[in-house]
Amino acid sequence: MFLARVEGSVVATKKDPNMSGRKLLLLRPMLVDDKDPSRFRPGVNTIVAVDSVGAGEGEMVLFCQGSSARLAPGLKEAPVDAVVIGIVDSVDVLGKQTYNARAS
Repeated sequence: MFLARVEGSVVATKKDPNMSGRKLLLLRPMLVDDKDPSRFRPGVNTIVAVDSVGAGEGEMVLFCQGSSARLAPGLKEAPVDAVVIGIVDSVDVLGKQTYNARAS
């Protein structure tokens, strides 16, 4: 599993039939900063993921990739490589809270 911030959404009117009705989100992975572990730094890449939990723009989410993504309910037959599986409430690193959804 990985952490990411929802940057936006993706709309594709023509897609694989197994993807019909699926909400697609644009994610930016969030990494613990090597220089200051009490902070996150954004990754350089973005990922398109299927939303399975109703996440929205600006939220911190948990996502998984690869074969684990197809284990999410209803995605076994879908050509999915990434899926949002949780909306993050808080993150603690080295005993210090580095993210709190209520404070964002």
